[in-house]
Amino acid sequence: MGKPTGFLEYDRKDNIASLPLERIKNFDEFHVPMSEKSRKEQAARCMDCGVPFCQSGMMLHGMASGCPLNNLVPEWNDLLYRGNMEKALQMLRQTNNFPEFTSRVCPALCEAACTCGLNDSPVTCKANENAIIEYGYANGLMEADPPKVRTGKKVAVVGSGPSGLAAADQLNKRGHEVTVYERNDHIGGLLMYGIPNMKLEKWVIDRKQKVMEEEGVKFIVNADVGKKVKAEDLLKAYDRVILCCGASNPRDINAKGREAKGIYFAVDFLMRSTKHVLSGSKDGWIDTKGKNVVVIGGGDTGNDCVGTAVRQGAKSVVQVEMMPKLPDERAMDNPWPEWPRVCKTDYGQEEAIAVYGKDPRIYQATVKEFIADKNGALKKVKLVKLEPKKDPKTGRMNMEEVAGSEFEIPADYVLIAAGFLGTQDYIAKAFQVKLDGRTNVATEAGSYKTSADKVFTAGDMHRGQSLVVWGIQEGRQVAKEVDESLMGYTNLP
Repeated sequence: MGKPTGFLEYDRKDNIASLPLERIKNFDEFHVPMSEKSRKEQAARCMDCGVPFCQSGMMLHGMASGCPLNNLVPEWNDLLYRGNMEKALQMLRQTNNFPEFTSRVCPALCEAACTCGLNDSPVTCKANENAIIEYGYANGLMEADPPKVRTGKKVAVVGSGPSGLAAADQLNKRGHEVTVYERNDHIGGLLMYGIPNMKLEKWVIDRKQKVMEEEGVKFIVNADVGKKVKAEDLLKAYDRVILCCGASNPRDINAKGREAKGIYFAVDFLMRSTKHVLSGSKDGWIDTKGKNVVVIGGGDTGNDCVGTAVRQGAKSVVQVEMMPKLPDERAMDNPWPEWPRVCKTDYGQEEAIAVYGKDPRIYQATVKEFIADKNGALKKVKLVKLEPKKDPKTGRMNMEEVAGSEFEIPADYVLIAAGFLGTQDYIAKAFQVKLDGRTNVATEAGSYKTSADKVFTAGDMHRGQSLVVWGIQEGRQVAKEVDESLMGYTNLP
Protein backbone atom coordinates (compact mmCIF):
# COMPACT_ATOMS: atom_id res chain seq x y z
CA MET A 1 0.00 0.00 0.00
CA GLY A 2 1.66 3.19 -1.19
CA LYS A 3 -0.13 5.97 0.69
CA PRO A 4 -2.15 4.90 3.74
CA THR A 5 -3.48 8.44 4.21
CA GLY A 6 -3.99 9.25 0.52
CA PHE A 7 -7.79 9.28 0.73
CA LEU A 8 -7.51 11.78 3.58
CA GLU A 9 -5.01 14.07 1.86
CA TYR A 10 -6.46 14.27 -1.65
CA ASP A 11 -9.96 15.08 -2.84
CA ARG A 12 -11.39 13.30 -5.84
CA LYS A 13 -10.69 15.10 -9.10
CA ASP A 14 -12.00 14.00 -12.49
CA ASN A 15 -10.54 14.69 -15.90
CA ILE A 16 -11.76 18.10 -17.05
CA ALA A 17 -14.53 17.98 -19.65
CA SER A 18 -14.89 20.62 -22.34
CA LEU A 19 -17.81 22.96 -21.71
CA PRO A 20 -21.10 21.74 -23.26
CA LEU A 21 -21.44 24.61 -25.73
CA GLU A 22 -17.85 24.02 -26.87
CA ARG A 23 -17.87 20.24 -27.20
CA ILE A 24 -21.10 20.05 -29.22
CA LYS A 25 -19.25 21.65 -32.14
CA ASN A 26 -17.76 18.25 -33.04
CA PHE A 27 -18.01 14.52 -32.33
CA ASP A 28 -14.61 14.20 -30.61
CA GLU A 29 -13.96 12.80 -27.14
CA PHE A 30 -14.06 15.74 -24.78
CA HIS A 31 -12.23 14.84 -21.55
CA VAL A 32 -8.68 16.15 -21.09
CA PRO A 33 -6.23 13.83 -19.22
CA MET A 34 -4.71 15.36 -16.10
CA SER A 35 -1.00 15.65 -15.34
CA GLU A 36 1.04 12.64 -14.23
CA LYS A 37 1.43 14.14 -10.74
CA SER A 38 -2.31 14.67 -10.34
CA ARG A 39 -3.11 11.20 -11.64
CA LYS A 40 -0.73 9.65 -9.09
CA GLU A 41 -2.51 11.58 -6.36
CA GLN A 42 -5.83 10.18 -7.50
CA ALA A 43 -4.37 6.66 -7.42
CA ALA A 44 -3.05 7.37 -3.91
CA ARG A 45 -6.66 7.72 -2.73
CA CYS A 46 -7.10 3.95 -3.13
CA MET A 47 -6.74 2.80 0.48
CA ASP A 48 -6.10 -0.91 -0.23
CA CYS A 49 -9.08 -1.64 2.00
CA GLY A 50 -9.45 -5.01 3.71
CA VAL A 51 -12.39 -6.06 1.52
CA PRO A 52 -12.09 -4.44 -1.96
CA PHE A 53 -15.69 -4.51 -3.17
CA CYS A 54 -14.52 -2.69 -6.33
CA GLN A 55 -13.37 -6.01 -7.81
CA SER A 56 -16.10 -8.27 -6.43
CA GLY A 57 -18.43 -8.46 -9.43
CA MET A 58 -21.25 -9.88 -7.32
CA MET A 59 -24.98 -9.47 -7.70
CA LEU A 60 -26.84 -7.61 -4.95
CA HIS A 61 -30.63 -7.30 -5.27
CA GLY A 62 -30.43 -7.98 -8.99
CA MET A 63 -27.73 -5.36 -9.64
CA ALA A 64 -24.01 -5.85 -10.18
CA SER A 65 -21.70 -4.54 -7.47
CA GLY A 66 -18.07 -4.17 -8.42
CA CYS A 67 -16.27 -5.18 -11.60
CA PRO A 68 -17.53 -8.37 -13.33
CA LEU A 69 -14.01 -8.86 -14.68
CA ASN A 70 -12.63 -8.92 -11.11
CA ASN A 71 -10.06 -6.32 -12.14
CA LEU A 72 -7.18 -6.05 -9.66
CA VAL A 73 -8.05 -2.45 -8.91
CA PRO A 74 -6.15 -1.90 -5.63
CA GLU A 75 -3.03 -3.51 -7.07
CA TRP A 76 -2.81 -1.38 -10.20
CA ASN A 77 -3.86 1.76 -8.36
CA ASP A 78 -0.94 1.21 -5.97
CA LEU A 79 1.47 0.62 -8.87
CA LEU A 80 0.18 3.73 -10.65
CA TYR A 81 0.75 5.78 -7.48
CA ARG A 82 4.33 4.43 -7.23
CA GLY A 83 5.01 5.21 -10.89
CA ASN A 84 5.53 1.57 -11.91
CA MET A 85 3.38 1.90 -15.04
CA GLU A 86 4.69 -1.19 -16.81
CA LYS A 87 3.75 -3.46 -13.92
CA ALA A 88 0.42 -1.65 -13.53
CA LEU A 89 -0.30 -2.41 -17.19
CA GLN A 90 0.54 -6.08 -16.68
CA MET A 91 -1.83 -6.25 -13.72
CA LEU A 92 -4.60 -4.52 -15.66
CA ARG A 93 -4.27 -6.83 -18.65
CA GLN A 94 -4.43 -9.97 -16.52
CA THR A 95 -8.18 -9.62 -16.22
CA ASN A 96 -9.24 -7.18 -18.97
CA ASN A 97 -8.59 -7.70 -22.69
CA PHE A 98 -9.78 -4.21 -23.63
CA PRO A 99 -9.08 -1.50 -21.04
CA GLU A 100 -9.05 1.01 -23.90
CA PHE A 101 -12.79 0.33 -24.35
CA THR A 102 -13.95 -0.09 -20.76
CA SER A 103 -12.06 3.00 -19.55
CA ARG A 104 -14.15 5.03 -21.98
CA VAL A 105 -17.63 3.48 -22.01
CA CYS A 106 -18.07 1.45 -18.81
CA PRO A 107 -20.41 2.98 -16.18
CA ALA A 108 -17.70 2.16 -13.61
CA LEU A 109 -19.28 -0.49 -11.40
CA CYS A 110 -15.95 -0.52 -9.57
CA GLU A 111 -16.37 3.07 -8.45
CA ALA A 112 -19.94 2.53 -7.32
CA ALA A 113 -18.68 -0.20 -4.94
CA CYS A 114 -15.51 1.62 -3.82
CA THR A 115 -15.10 1.56 -0.03
CA CYS A 116 -13.86 5.16 -0.15
CA GLY A 117 -17.24 6.08 -1.59
CA LEU A 118 -19.06 4.94 1.55
CA ASN A 119 -18.34 8.21 3.36
CA ASP A 120 -16.54 10.22 0.67
CA SER A 121 -16.09 10.29 -3.11
CA PRO A 122 -14.91 7.01 -4.71
CA VAL A 123 -11.50 6.58 -6.29
CA THR A 124 -11.25 7.53 -9.98
CA CYS A 125 -10.72 3.89 -11.03
CA LYS A 126 -12.03 4.37 -14.57
CA ALA A 127 -9.80 7.35 -15.39
CA ASN A 128 -6.82 5.62 -13.71
CA GLU A 129 -7.43 2.59 -15.92
CA ASN A 130 -7.44 4.83 -18.99
CA ALA A 131 -4.17 6.47 -17.94
CA ILE A 132 -2.51 3.05 -17.60
CA ILE A 133 -3.61 1.62 -20.95
CA GLU A 134 -2.86 4.81 -22.87
CA TYR A 135 0.60 4.92 -21.27
CA GLY A 136 1.08 1.39 -22.58
CA TYR A 137 0.25 2.37 -26.16
CA ALA A 138 2.30 5.59 -25.99
CA ASN A 139 5.39 3.77 -24.74
CA GLY A 140 5.49 0.72 -27.01
CA LEU A 141 4.15 -1.71 -24.42
CA MET A 142 1.15 -2.81 -26.48
CA GLU A 143 3.03 -4.25 -29.43
CA ALA A 144 1.72 -7.50 -30.92
CA ASP A 145 2.79 -10.70 -29.16
CA PRO A 146 1.77 -13.67 -31.34
CA PRO A 147 1.62 -17.12 -29.69
CA LYS A 148 4.83 -19.11 -30.01
CA VAL A 149 3.03 -22.41 -30.68
CA ARG A 150 -0.11 -23.16 -32.68
CA THR A 151 -2.45 -26.03 -31.75
CA GLY A 152 -3.80 -26.71 -35.23
CA LYS A 153 -7.36 -26.19 -33.99
CA LYS A 154 -9.63 -23.70 -35.79
CA VAL A 155 -12.37 -21.61 -34.19
CA ALA A 156 -14.92 -19.30 -35.84
CA VAL A 157 -16.38 -16.44 -33.84
CA VAL A 158 -19.59 -14.95 -35.24
CA GLY A 159 -19.90 -11.34 -34.12
CA SER A 160 -17.18 -8.86 -33.18
CA GLY A 161 -18.66 -7.05 -30.21
CA PRO A 162 -16.97 -7.17 -26.78
CA SER A 163 -17.74 -10.85 -26.15
CA GLY A 164 -16.66 -12.00 -29.61
CA LEU A 165 -13.45 -9.98 -29.50
CA ALA A 166 -12.61 -11.22 -25.99
CA ALA A 167 -13.20 -14.85 -26.96
CA ALA A 168 -11.09 -14.43 -30.10
CA ASP A 169 -8.27 -12.73 -28.21
CA GLN A 170 -8.12 -15.43 -25.53
CA LEU A 171 -8.30 -18.38 -27.91
CA ASN A 172 -5.68 -16.86 -30.20
CA LYS A 173 -3.34 -16.38 -27.24
CA ARG A 174 -3.83 -20.10 -26.50
CA GLY A 175 -2.58 -20.91 -29.99
CA HIS A 176 -5.81 -21.74 -31.81
CA GLU A 177 -6.45 -20.27 -35.27
CA VAL A 178 -9.33 -17.82 -34.86
CA THR A 179 -11.45 -16.16 -37.54
CA VAL A 180 -14.02 -13.51 -36.61
CA TYR A 181 -17.03 -12.94 -38.89
CA GLU A 182 -18.76 -9.53 -38.74
CA ARG A 183 -21.87 -8.64 -40.74
CA ASN A 184 -21.12 -4.87 -40.79
CA ASP A 185 -18.32 -3.13 -42.67
CA HIS A 186 -16.25 -2.57 -39.50
CA ILE A 187 -15.63 -4.75 -36.47
CA GLY A 188 -16.73 -3.77 -32.99
CA GLY A 189 -20.47 -4.42 -32.92
CA LEU A 190 -22.17 -1.78 -30.77
CA LEU A 191 -18.74 -0.42 -29.82
CA MET A 192 -18.45 0.75 -33.43
CA TYR A 193 -21.98 1.70 -34.39
CA GLY A 194 -24.00 1.75 -31.15
CA ILE A 195 -21.77 4.08 -29.14
CA PRO A 196 -21.20 7.54 -30.65
CA ASN A 197 -17.80 8.94 -31.41
CA MET A 198 -17.70 11.42 -28.51
CA LYS A 199 -17.76 8.49 -26.08
CA LEU A 200 -15.49 6.18 -28.07
CA GLU A 201 -13.52 7.47 -31.03
CA LYS A 202 -13.29 4.72 -33.61
CA TRP A 203 -9.53 4.89 -34.07
CA VAL A 204 -9.40 3.22 -30.64
CA ILE A 205 -11.09 0.14 -32.13
CA ASP A 206 -8.95 0.26 -35.27
CA ARG A 207 -5.80 0.41 -33.13
CA LYS A 208 -6.75 -2.73 -31.21
CA GLN A 209 -7.84 -4.53 -34.37
CA LYS A 210 -4.40 -3.93 -35.88
CA VAL A 211 -2.68 -5.48 -32.85
CA MET A 212 -5.00 -8.51 -32.87
CA GLU A 213 -4.43 -9.03 -36.60
CA GLU A 214 -0.66 -8.90 -36.08
CA GLU A 215 -1.10 -11.53 -33.38
CA GLY A 216 -2.90 -13.82 -35.85
CA VAL A 217 -6.64 -13.18 -35.50
CA LYS A 218 -8.40 -12.98 -38.87
CA PHE A 219 -11.35 -10.63 -39.38
CA ILE A 220 -13.88 -10.99 -42.20
CA VAL A 221 -16.34 -8.08 -42.48
CA ASN A 222 -19.53 -7.76 -44.56
CA ALA A 223 -20.05 -11.43 -43.74
CA ASP A 224 -23.60 -11.91 -42.46
CA VAL A 225 -23.56 -15.50 -41.21
CA GLY A 226 -26.91 -17.14 -41.76
CA LYS A 227 -27.47 -15.06 -44.90
CA LYS A 228 -24.33 -14.36 -46.93
CA VAL A 229 -22.29 -17.05 -45.15
CA LYS A 230 -23.84 -20.49 -44.57
CA ALA A 231 -23.79 -21.94 -41.08
CA GLU A 232 -23.07 -25.41 -42.43
CA ASP A 233 -19.93 -24.13 -44.15
CA LEU A 234 -18.57 -22.82 -40.85
CA LEU A 235 -19.39 -26.06 -39.06
CA LYS A 236 -17.44 -27.99 -41.71
CA ALA A 237 -14.45 -25.66 -41.81
CA TYR A 238 -13.96 -25.09 -38.06
CA ASP A 239 -13.56 -27.27 -35.01
CA ARG A 240 -15.77 -24.99 -32.93
CA VAL A 241 -18.13 -22.04 -33.59
CA ILE A 242 -18.92 -19.34 -31.03
CA LEU A 243 -22.03 -17.21 -31.54
CA CYS A 244 -21.62 -13.67 -30.16
CA CYS A 245 -24.25 -11.86 -32.23
CA GLY A 246 -25.70 -9.70 -29.46
CA ALA A 247 -29.30 -9.04 -28.42
CA SER A 248 -30.15 -7.47 -31.74
CA ASN A 249 -33.94 -7.12 -31.72
CA PRO A 250 -34.82 -3.54 -30.72
CA ARG A 251 -37.87 -3.21 -28.47
CA ASP A 252 -40.61 -1.41 -30.40
CA ILE A 253 -43.44 0.91 -29.33
CA ASN A 254 -46.70 -0.28 -30.80
CA ALA A 255 -48.76 2.87 -30.44
CA LYS A 256 -51.35 4.18 -32.87
CA GLY A 257 -49.74 5.84 -35.90
CA ARG A 258 -46.51 3.81 -35.64
CA GLU A 259 -46.30 3.71 -39.46
CA ALA A 260 -45.63 7.47 -39.67
CA LYS A 261 -42.47 8.55 -41.47
CA GLY A 262 -39.73 9.80 -39.16
CA ILE A 263 -39.74 7.07 -36.50
CA TYR A 264 -36.45 5.18 -36.11
CA PHE A 265 -34.81 2.81 -33.71
CA ALA A 266 -31.96 4.45 -31.79
CA VAL A 267 -29.39 1.94 -33.04
CA ASP A 268 -30.20 2.81 -36.67
CA PHE A 269 -29.95 6.54 -35.94
CA LEU A 270 -26.62 6.16 -34.12
CA MET A 271 -25.18 3.83 -36.75
CA ARG A 272 -25.99 6.19 -39.62
CA SER A 273 -24.70 9.15 -37.66
CA THR A 274 -21.38 7.40 -36.97
CA LYS A 275 -21.00 6.43 -40.61
CA HIS A 276 -21.59 10.06 -41.55
CA VAL A 277 -19.02 11.25 -38.99
CA LEU A 278 -16.41 8.74 -40.20
CA SER A 279 -16.84 9.08 -43.96
CA GLY A 280 -19.13 12.02 -44.66
CA SER A 281 -21.55 9.59 -46.31
CA LYS A 282 -25.16 10.77 -46.39
CA ASP A 283 -26.48 7.39 -47.49
CA GLY A 284 -29.43 6.85 -45.16
CA TRP A 285 -28.22 9.61 -42.83
CA ILE A 286 -30.90 10.90 -40.45
CA ASP A 287 -30.24 14.64 -40.20
CA THR A 288 -32.06 16.26 -37.28
CA LYS A 289 -30.80 19.80 -37.89
CA GLY A 290 -33.63 22.28 -37.30
CA LYS A 291 -36.03 19.48 -36.35
CA ASN A 292 -38.01 18.63 -33.23
CA VAL A 293 -36.65 15.36 -31.85
CA VAL A 294 -38.28 13.09 -29.28
CA VAL A 295 -36.21 10.30 -27.74
CA ILE A 296 -38.14 7.43 -26.12
CA GLY A 297 -36.05 5.82 -23.39
CA GLY A 298 -34.04 7.07 -20.45
CA GLY A 299 -30.95 4.87 -20.53
CA ASP A 300 -27.45 5.37 -21.90
CA THR A 301 -28.59 4.85 -25.49
CA GLY A 302 -31.30 7.48 -25.09
CA ASN A 303 -28.72 9.91 -23.72
CA ASP A 304 -26.44 9.15 -26.68
CA CYS A 305 -29.31 10.02 -29.01
CA VAL A 306 -29.81 13.32 -27.15
CA GLY A 307 -26.11 14.20 -27.45
CA THR A 308 -26.05 13.26 -31.13
CA ALA A 309 -29.19 15.28 -31.99
CA VAL A 310 -27.81 18.30 -30.12
CA ARG A 311 -24.58 18.09 -32.14
CA GLN A 312 -26.55 17.89 -35.38
CA GLY A 313 -28.34 21.12 -34.48
CA ALA A 314 -31.82 19.90 -33.58
CA LYS A 315 -34.40 22.60 -32.95
CA SER A 316 -35.57 20.86 -29.77
CA VAL A 317 -34.87 17.58 -27.98
CA VAL A 318 -37.22 15.88 -25.52
CA GLN A 319 -36.41 12.61 -23.76
CA VAL A 320 -39.37 10.57 -22.49
CA GLU A 321 -38.92 8.17 -19.55
CA MET A 322 -41.58 5.79 -18.26
CA MET A 323 -40.25 5.58 -14.72
CA PRO A 324 -40.30 8.22 -11.97
CA LYS A 325 -37.24 10.41 -11.45
CA LEU A 326 -34.72 8.64 -9.22
CA PRO A 327 -33.66 10.33 -5.98
CA ASP A 328 -30.63 12.62 -6.05
CA GLU A 329 -29.00 10.64 -3.22
CA ARG A 330 -29.11 6.98 -2.19
CA ALA A 331 -32.38 5.88 -0.62
CA MET A 332 -32.34 3.95 2.67
CA ASP A 333 -33.26 0.74 0.85
CA ASN A 334 -30.34 1.15 -1.59
CA PRO A 335 -27.27 0.98 0.67
CA TRP A 336 -23.61 0.82 -0.38
CA PRO A 337 -22.15 -1.31 -1.99
CA GLU A 338 -25.25 -1.82 -4.13
CA TRP A 339 -25.34 0.00 -7.44
CA PRO A 340 -26.59 3.51 -6.56
CA ARG A 341 -30.07 4.05 -7.96
CA VAL A 342 -29.77 7.83 -8.13
CA CYS A 343 -30.58 10.42 -10.75
CA LYS A 344 -27.69 11.06 -13.11
CA THR A 345 -27.47 13.93 -15.55
CA ASP A 346 -25.26 12.57 -18.32
CA TYR A 347 -23.29 14.42 -20.98
CA GLY A 348 -26.12 14.59 -23.54
CA GLN A 349 -28.57 15.93 -21.01
CA GLU A 350 -26.00 18.51 -19.82
CA GLU A 351 -25.62 19.65 -23.42
CA ALA A 352 -29.38 19.87 -23.97
CA ILE A 353 -29.70 22.00 -20.83
CA ALA A 354 -26.94 24.31 -22.10
CA VAL A 355 -28.52 24.66 -25.56
CA TYR A 356 -32.25 24.69 -24.79
CA GLY A 357 -32.21 26.02 -21.23
CA LYS A 358 -33.94 23.09 -19.57
CA ASP A 359 -33.58 19.41 -18.78
CA PRO A 360 -34.86 17.41 -21.80
CA ARG A 361 -36.38 14.65 -19.68
CA ILE A 362 -40.10 14.10 -19.13
CA TYR A 363 -40.65 11.46 -16.43
CA GLN A 364 -43.56 9.06 -15.92
CA ALA A 365 -44.88 9.31 -19.47
CA THR A 366 -45.19 7.16 -22.56
CA VAL A 367 -46.39 7.44 -26.15
CA LYS A 368 -50.13 7.21 -26.67
CA GLU A 369 -50.17 8.09 -30.37
CA PHE A 370 -47.91 9.17 -33.22
CA ILE A 371 -49.62 11.92 -35.22
CA ALA A 372 -48.71 12.41 -38.90
CA ASP A 373 -49.57 15.07 -41.46
CA LYS A 374 -51.54 14.39 -44.66
CA ASN A 375 -48.37 13.09 -46.35
CA GLY A 376 -47.72 10.54 -43.61
CA ALA A 377 -44.79 12.43 -42.07
CA LEU A 378 -44.61 12.65 -38.30
CA LYS A 379 -45.54 16.05 -36.85
CA LYS A 380 -46.61 15.42 -33.24
CA VAL A 381 -46.48 12.83 -30.47
CA LYS A 382 -49.32 12.39 -28.02
CA LEU A 383 -48.00 11.41 -24.60
CA VAL A 384 -49.85 10.20 -21.53
CA LYS A 385 -48.77 10.51 -17.91
CA LEU A 386 -48.12 7.35 -15.87
CA GLU A 387 -48.31 6.57 -12.19
CA PRO A 388 -46.97 3.60 -10.19
CA LYS A 389 -49.62 1.23 -8.83
CA LYS A 390 -49.14 -2.01 -6.92
CA ASP A 391 -50.62 -5.16 -8.40
CA PRO A 392 -52.76 -6.66 -5.58
CA LYS A 393 -52.02 -10.22 -6.75
CA THR A 394 -48.24 -10.09 -7.32
CA GLY A 395 -47.29 -7.10 -5.18
CA ARG A 396 -45.28 -5.70 -8.08
CA MET A 397 -45.37 -2.01 -8.99
CA ASN A 398 -46.68 -1.31 -12.49
CA MET A 399 -46.77 1.98 -14.36
CA GLU A 400 -50.36 2.71 -15.37
CA GLU A 401 -51.91 5.52 -17.41
CA VAL A 402 -53.43 8.49 -15.63
CA ALA A 403 -56.87 9.07 -17.06
CA GLY A 404 -57.25 12.37 -18.92
CA SER A 405 -53.54 13.22 -18.73
CA GLU A 406 -52.79 13.15 -22.46
CA PHE A 407 -50.79 16.01 -23.99
CA GLU A 408 -49.07 16.64 -27.32
CA ILE A 409 -45.57 17.82 -28.21
CA PRO A 410 -44.11 18.61 -31.66
CA ALA A 411 -42.00 15.85 -33.22
CA ASP A 412 -40.39 15.61 -36.64
CA TYR A 413 -38.35 12.60 -35.56
CA VAL A 414 -38.85 9.97 -32.87
CA LEU A 415 -35.90 7.82 -31.81
CA ILE A 416 -36.87 4.64 -29.96
CA ALA A 417 -34.23 3.75 -27.35
CA ALA A 418 -36.25 1.22 -25.37
CA GLY A 419 -33.64 -1.56 -25.25
CA PHE A 420 -33.20 -4.88 -27.03
CA LEU A 421 -34.92 -8.23 -26.88
CA GLY A 422 -32.95 -11.38 -27.56
CA THR A 423 -31.45 -13.21 -30.49
CA GLN A 424 -32.38 -12.57 -34.09
CA ASP A 425 -34.35 -15.49 -35.40
CA TYR A 426 -32.39 -16.18 -38.58
CA ILE A 427 -29.07 -16.83 -36.83
CA ALA A 428 -30.68 -19.18 -34.28
CA LYS A 429 -32.36 -21.15 -37.06
CA ALA A 430 -29.19 -21.27 -39.14
CA PHE A 431 -27.32 -23.10 -36.36
CA GLN A 432 -30.43 -24.84 -34.98
CA VAL A 433 -29.77 -23.69 -31.43
CA LYS A 434 -32.52 -23.67 -28.81
CA LEU A 435 -33.67 -20.41 -27.22
CA ASP A 436 -34.86 -19.79 -23.68
CA GLY A 437 -38.03 -17.99 -22.58
CA ARG A 438 -36.38 -14.60 -23.14
CA THR A 439 -35.28 -15.56 -26.70
CA ASN A 440 -31.63 -15.75 -25.63
CA VAL A 441 -29.61 -18.77 -26.73
CA ALA A 442 -30.18 -21.50 -24.14
CA THR A 443 -27.34 -23.25 -22.30
CA GLU A 444 -27.00 -25.23 -19.09
CA ALA A 445 -26.40 -23.09 -16.01
CA GLY A 446 -22.74 -22.12 -15.79
CA SER A 447 -22.04 -23.33 -19.33
CA TYR A 448 -21.75 -21.66 -22.74
CA LYS A 449 -22.40 -24.79 -24.80
CA THR A 450 -25.56 -24.60 -26.92
CA SER A 451 -27.91 -27.42 -27.87
CA ALA A 452 -26.09 -27.76 -31.22
CA ASP A 453 -22.92 -29.82 -31.60
CA LYS A 454 -19.68 -27.77 -31.66
CA VAL A 455 -21.58 -24.50 -31.15
CA PHE A 456 -21.09 -22.20 -28.15
CA THR A 457 -22.44 -18.75 -27.32
CA ALA A 458 -21.58 -15.72 -25.17
CA GLY A 459 -22.41 -12.08 -24.51
CA ASP A 460 -25.78 -10.41 -24.96
CA MET A 461 -26.92 -13.27 -27.18
CA HIS A 462 -26.52 -15.52 -24.14
CA ARG A 463 -27.39 -13.28 -21.14
CA GLY A 464 -29.54 -10.58 -22.74
CA GLN A 465 -28.78 -6.89 -23.18
CA SER A 466 -25.98 -5.93 -20.81
CA LEU A 467 -22.75 -3.96 -20.34
CA VAL A 468 -19.43 -4.10 -22.18
CA VAL A 469 -17.71 -5.54 -19.10
CA TRP A 470 -20.19 -8.42 -18.93
CA GLY A 471 -19.60 -9.05 -22.63
CA ILE A 472 -15.83 -9.27 -22.09
CA GLN A 473 -16.33 -11.48 -19.05
CA GLU A 474 -18.54 -13.89 -21.00
CA GLY A 475 -16.08 -13.90 -23.91
CA ARG A 476 -13.28 -14.91 -21.57
CA GLN A 477 -15.41 -17.63 -19.97
CA VAL A 478 -16.60 -19.15 -23.25
CA ALA A 479 -12.98 -19.21 -24.45
CA LYS A 480 -12.05 -21.37 -21.45
CA GLU A 481 -14.89 -23.80 -22.14
CA VAL A 482 -14.10 -24.01 -25.86
CA ASP A 483 -10.40 -24.50 -25.14
CA GLU A 484 -11.13 -27.32 -22.73
CA SER A 485 -13.45 -28.99 -25.23
CA LEU A 486 -10.69 -28.86 -27.85
CA MET A 487 -7.66 -29.79 -25.73
CA GLY A 488 -9.08 -31.77 -22.82
CA TYR A 489 -7.90 -29.12 -20.36
CA THR A 490 -7.46 -25.34 -20.29
CA ASN A 491 -4.83 -23.02 -18.90
CA LEU A 492 -6.66 -19.85 -19.86
CA PRO A 493 -7.33 -17.46 -16.94
